[in-house]
Amino acid sequence: MQRTVRRSFPHIVPEIPGRALNFDNFSDIFRNPLFLIAEPQFNCSTRMAEEMEQSADAQQQASADAKMNPKGRTPKSQLSKGMEHMRYAVTVPETPPMTPPTPATESAADSNAVEGDAAYGVPAHYEPLRRPATDSINNPQKRTDPFQFGSRYLEEGDDIFAYNAWDHVETDDAYKEFITQQTEFQRSNQVSDFDKKRFNEHPEKWWDKFYSNNRDNFFEDRKWLVQEFPVLGEVTKEGYGQVTLLEIGAGAGNTAFPIVQNNQNPDLKIHACDYSKKAVQVMRESALYNDKFMQADMWDVAGQGEQALPPGLGKESVDVVIMIFIFSALSPSQWKQALKNVWDVLKPGGIVLFRDYGRGDLAQVRFKKGRYLEENFYVRGDGTRVYFFEQEELEQIWTGKWSEKPASDGGAADDVAKKLEQASLAETVEDGPTPKFDILNLGVDRRMLVNRQRKLKMYRCWMQGRFQKPQDAAP
Repeated sequence: MQRTVRRSFPHIVPEIPGRALNFDNFSDIFRNPLFLIAEPQFNCSTRMAEEMEQSADAQQQASADAKMNPKGRTPKSQLSKGMEHMRYAVTVPETPPMTPPTPATESAADSNAVEGDAAYGVPAHYEPLRRPATDSINNPQKRTDPFQFGSRYLEEGDDIFAYNAWDHVETDDAYKEFITQQTEFQRSNQVSDFDKKRFNEHPEKWWDKFYSNNRDNFFEDRKWLVQEFPVLGEVTKEGYGQVTLLEIGAGAGNTAFPIVQNNQNPDLKIHACDYSKKAVQVMRESALYNDKFMQADMWDVAGQGEQALPPGLGKESVDVVIMIFIFSALSPSQWKQALKNVWDVLKPGGIVLFRDYGRGDLAQVRFKKGRYLEENFYVRGDGTRVYFFEQEELEQIWTGKWSEKPASDGGAADDVAKKLEQASLAETVEDGPTPKFDILNLGVDRRMLVNRQRKLKMYRCWMQGRFQKPQDAAP
């Protein structure tokens, strides 16, 4: 027997970052109760999950049902026929009989892991690869600081659920095969031509809706910025001197505001730009907005003509460009113009700080039907778009090698060349030399995030790098 529970809307929708709430499609919300992940700070607990896990045992359930229906009558349906598809989202299933507690071992924890869609779209039985065991007790790599990324390795004998995250975690061949199968499924159930045009024509309007619904309550401030990009700690020191930063895709200010708050440099100026006018409005209305050190403007990094450069900035006027989870929001047809604009605004010797989604990230793997726009490019349920990169692909894009190598090897250079050459056909791209940045570093950040309460493993993959405009670059 099932007991139908009336809940208010906020109790059904999970409170986790990374996916806007699509109020126009309730069935999409209820069929996907765990939304797309977008940021490194990931909180995988939800109010609904907590309520489910804190439900009474079988005896308490039976007692409550008896009180509600003392004469054994069939309970009256509380949902209309038009709402039946939402029943599972508002129904507490019958609690199974209690069993004796199992000793707390890793295998027991794994056996309780949630499978299928409940495990964020990835079956929980896939196991990560482990490193040889070391002296973990005295190993400083087993640190507890959540922002000391890159030094906690999963070793033989380690309890996966001892920490919230593990660094540089590789997956086995079985999981890689699962990714391949998921991609084939997505590719065979792609977005209709009508919707492709709808989502690609004015992508900024979907971000306007996103920030209208969520304002600055969605993403957390990026406290890991200085840890991952130490230059941001250097330029904010007192006495560093004049420096100009440009953040592209600033959103609600989750990067710009922490920089301004930690700034001790009176000669620092950060231009925080986004092509969503609603995002710019949210930044300007924030109590943290300080126009002495910060200027928020509407700007499309793929703009052309008079819109090719951000408001208030000329050519070769910026020391540091920050691009965190923004390049993936562009379609491949926009890459060419975006690279040219970044190149033009950056001073010779200036650097680009880059972080974005990697191929095989959980956010990509768990996409269902009707989300695939083109290879590695998807649309979320809220209408915003996202691309998932490979390391070699980014190398070809930022170094400009795609333009030098004949499209004949069938590899990443071939794929990038085709995408960027097609950009000239899909959209008008301003003429000019191909930008050729130097890669200071570029790596894959593979991390396994863990929900210790629900015994879930989430395999994340991000790309992170620093690119520099050569000192002798022609203007």
